[in-house]
Amino acid sequence: MTPLRLLCLILLCSPLGLLQAADAPTLRARHAALVPQLERNQFQRPLYLESSQTDSQLQGDIYAEVAQPFSQTGPALQGTEQWCEMLILHLNVKACQASAAGANSTLSVHIGRKFDQPLADAYPFAFSYRVEASAPDYLRVGLKAAQGPLGTSDYRIVLEVLALDEQRSFLHLSYAYSYGVAASLAMQGYLATTGRDKVGFSIVGQTDAGQPVYLGDMRGVVERNTMRYYLAVDAYLGALQLPVAERLDKRLNDWHSGVERYPRQLHELERAAYLSMKHGEVQRQQALAQGAAVE
Repeated sequence: MTPLRLLCLILLCSPLGLLQAADAPTLRARHAALVPQLERNQFQRPLYLESSQTDSQLQGDIYAEVAQPFSQTGPALQGTEQWCEMLILHLNVKACQASAAGANSTLSVHIGRKFDQPLADAYPFAFSYRVEASAPDYLRVGLKAAQGPLGTSDYRIVLEVLALDEQRSFLHLSYAYSYGVAASLAMQGYLATTGRDKVGFSIVGQTDAGQPVYLGDMRGVVERNTMRYYLAVDAYLGALQLPVAERLDKRLNDWHSGVERYPRQLHELERAAYLSMKHGEVQRQQALAQGAAVE
């Protein structure tokens, strides 16, 4: 696998760094503090996004209210099979396979490019899956992968959900990873060439014409990927009320519609191309779950 392809995988998968442990009171306090931002923002929905960078780690966080009660969101976001159904919505997830050995559950997630490709050409991540906390009004699920390409490490996805009222839940998705010199140099090369026009969501200034100037560089990468994965969670939850046979098409269409709300940051494929690719990838994922050999 070439360094450029490895770079793309770093930029497009969701390697997550260590997240400080939270609980229901902490998340409820965070919701109260974010009410002004949730009510008024550039996303046109109750959502707040932030990102951070140190010398060795990048992290993105999204906090959002979703229009489903915890009685639905809590059970729906537990279980490895449910997570595979959710992750496959992402443009760059080529396949997800759940497995369990005793108390240990694993998600084998193949991350690839924005077009159809054999699994052998995608990068395989082995995420451990664990329900880290579960209460009548609160859930925290963590995914970890120790290693990634180009010396990246400490991959972690953390999803928290809190009951708000009979119609809403509050969701926190965290996304981060640790990186070294090789990954940093590769990212800087990408941002100076292919990714020079890519931006994130944080507004850092205005042009002379009064238009927003968006954050770029490595934090912009993290913000875009955090949003893509949040949109997968949102689309997954949004189809829970439908019959099982109708859920996939709604989720795929809702994910693409969510992306197209922010074309400056997230547009990649037209709807027809995305749907065609994803239907094939879902069929491949289902074949994997049944033990079939696939390419």
